[in-house]
Amino acid sequence: MFKDFKKFIMRGNVVDMAVGIIIGNAFKEIVTSLVDNIIMPAISCLIGKVDISGLSATFGEIHIAYGQFLNTILNFLIIAFSLFMAIKVVNKINDLNKAALSKLGRKTGEENPAPTTKKCPYCFSEIDIKATRCAHCTSIIEDNEEKTEETSEEKVNVAE
Repeated sequence: MFKDFKKFIMRGNVVDMAVGIIIGNAFKEIVTSLVDNIIMPAISCLIGKVDISGLSATFGEIHIAYGQFLNTILNFLIIAFSLFMAIKVVNKINDLNKAALSKLGRKTGEENPAPTTKKCPYCFSEIDIKATRCAHCTSIIEDNEEKTEETSEEKVNVAE
């Protein structure tokens, strides 16, 4: 059971989600500080109040604290705008990466692909990597691994 739990926890998406939540929480603190310490005082100068979270209205026995509601809306708008800008930057970086990879002739997410062709050592034509005979000059193509094994066997025979 512990093994299954460890496997579940170590899956990429669970770890990614945990990191995202932690980073999101830290980002929330930054945005809250920005709103409370920079933006709200600037807005307070415009409306003549130091703290708009205390704004309220009373109608008879009903007390409506609309200042705190305005603070919450402003926090939301700033967070949404910040995320929008961050995603815009990430998308721009991805587009630049895709353009750079396409200039290299590769697709996104594709590592160095395994070669599918090789050059004939005799006529230098491109042939399939699995070919044992060149289609152009009909020379027999020996693999490097086979050559290495043969030469090491020959060296052992010569030494004896």
